[in-house]
Amino acid sequence: MRDTLLSEHLLAWYDRHARDLPWRVGPADRAAGIRPDPYRVWLSEIMLQQTTVAAVRSYFHAFTTRWPNVAALAAAEDADVMAAWAGLGYYARARNLLKCARQVVTEHGGRFPETREALLTLPGIGPYTASAIAAIAFDEPATVVDGNVERVMARLHDVQTPLPTAKKELTALAERHTPNERPGDYAQAVMDLGATICTPKSPACGICPLREDCDARRAGHAAELPRKLPKKPKPTRHGIAYIARRDDGAWLLETRPDKGLLGGMLGWPTTDWSDDPAPAPPLPADWQTLDAEARHTFTHFHLRLAVQIATVPATSAPDRGQFHPANSFRPADLPTVMRKAFDLAAATLRDL
Repeated sequence: MRDTLLSEHLLAWYDRHARDLPWRVGPADRAAGIRPDPYRVWLSEIMLQQTTVAAVRSYFHAFTTRWPNVAALAAAEDADVMAAWAGLGYYARARNLLKCARQVVTEHGGRFPETREALLTLPGIGPYTASAIAAIAFDEPATVVDGNVERVMARLHDVQTPLPTAKKELTALAERHTPNERPGDYAQAVMDLGATICTPKSPACGICPLREDCDARRAGHAAELPRKLPKKPKPTRHGIAYIARRDDGAWLLETRPDKGLLGGMLGWPTTDWSDDPAPAPPLPADWQTLDAEARHTFTHFHLRLAVQIATVPATSAPDRGQFHPANSFRPADLPTVMRKAFDLAAATLRDL
């Protein structure tokens, strides 16, 4: 009974306080029979992986304006999609985005599968994303567990086991509360609760719709949960980015291999990223090393790129990469770390 009442209380709160998100069909529209577009649900869930709502909004608008449905995205040029994704990070998502769109078109007639199990067969869709799409787009009572849901469950049931050890336990608790009625709204309600009230720091327990049932609030340590195991320190890798501009203004760029970090993205030629990278300039030139480094943090390591710059004749023939005319080069199309390197180099190159 407690589980049923909890979901009812949370849904009643969601009906009044649901966030207005560009990919969401709100509770009033859902009650009026308006169904979510599975394409928009899928696209938003892929974009939101490891990324904040604030960062995703503008990208989601740009993608859905340019590619309004899965067929349009499936027909897009790889380079255009990768450029549109630049700056959003975790670039394997963009490669899988195209693979998934094309598989939906070629194998499913342009319609997303409607069950969690079938969604799991698509590229780039893992257990969380499959559950989210199944629940939100198709109202399958799939259990959706992200960081917000883990936090709500840990506090609601005063789970002392630290993450990531507690994941299985928290998922089982989340499954217990998932209702058969309005599972899509419920999934979004728990995530909204975690994002707006049951926040990582200073949770607003006084206005929480579940405050009377929250074990951690009663124990007085809600803000301390979920507990987490200490993180291992990230190693630091180094590399050299080579930024060459031709006399006619063209820039030397290369498309990185599909596999690996920044796979398929346009960027500057670089050395390997290692503890002690060996120099590997893409062409002979009077390379000058800037005083500042381009620094960026990936999931598992910190990267420090020394930036070397050069101006070269129009007849230059690089060992790798291609020169791109100045009028077709947009720094915004570069992934973040490459754009950081460009920002360091731009002022100096203008003066050379």
